[in-house]
Amino acid sequence: MSRAVGRRTVLRAGLGAGLGAATLLAAGCTRPDATPVVVATGGPQGVYRRLGEALAAVWRTDPGVPTGVLGSEGSVDNVGMLVSGRARAAFCAADVAVDGAVDGARPRFPLQALARVHDDAIHVVVPAESPIRRLADLAGRRVSVGARNSGVLVIAPRLLQTVGLTAERDTEAVLLGLDDSAAALERGEIDAFFWSGGVPTAGVDRLARARPVRLLDLGEETARLRTRYPVYDVTTAPAGTYGLVDPVSTTTVRNVLLVTADLPADLAQDLVRVMLENRAALASADPAGRSIDPRTAIGTQPVALHPGAVAAYRAFKGI
Repeated sequence: MSRAVGRRTVLRAGLGAGLGAATLLAAGCTRPDATPVVVATGGPQGVYRRLGEALAAVWRTDPGVPTGVLGSEGSVDNVGMLVSGRARAAFCAADVAVDGAVDGARPRFPLQALARVHDDAIHVVVPAESPIRRLADLAGRRVSVGARNSGVLVIAPRLLQTVGLTAERDTEAVLLGLDDSAAALERGEIDAFFWSGGVPTAGVDRLARARPVRLLDLGEETARLRTRYPVYDVTTAPAGTYGLVDPVSTTTVRNVLLVTADLPADLAQDLVRVMLENRAALASADPAGRSIDPRTAIGTQPVALHPGAVAAYRAFKGI
């Protein structure tokens, strides 16, 4: 048995037996030495999942590798999949990628990036009629601070700290992902939830159509946050988004497509080339795909670009 066939066999066995959340896409006609590329994404209503499925589909055709998509709870979960070898690529918020560790365990090979894919806006969502007007008003409230292994659970406590709150002590905190958070807010079981995602995020937009919502303004909190964590910046959710009457300032964090340094350079170069050549397909999959531009995709700092990605950007004729 060749090494390439063995790797495909092991991948299929792992996906079937131990990766229940994974979707293995048909390999089609692939090169004999194709390396399987499994992408760690996120929840079904998030940007990571839709972009990951779109990338897996185009990569299956060119460069012609078997591809898989793993659902997850978010960035921390995705880094864990890279550390364990369950995924070969993963969407991840830059703040989590900078930490680069899961429960103190670091990958055998350094984390590197193929691209900056889109920027997330931090949503603190409350019902439109809620008396909660600022982050400090979450004291004593029932708040979802993100799923257990999500990037939301990294940023939410940091933001709360800027107003002197801790989730465990000062709020009735629960750990819910986007879908469960939206459902709980709609039913009145929680007063607010944190979410990190593109604007608009489909799950929040769907909630806003069922029950009017607002986003808390985080402009002042972001300024305080940046003094300690410069990886964050400020952005604006435009008026009209989710039915907002006025634009809202909020925190933003870059998202990167991560790999580990042992990914072969020629494969990394092919993956980036195909991603750039299929930007229209990514934009069709999710509005956040429009932000995957060769001029901005290189901006993965402080996460280093993989050498194969550097070669792809240098060779790409669109820049």
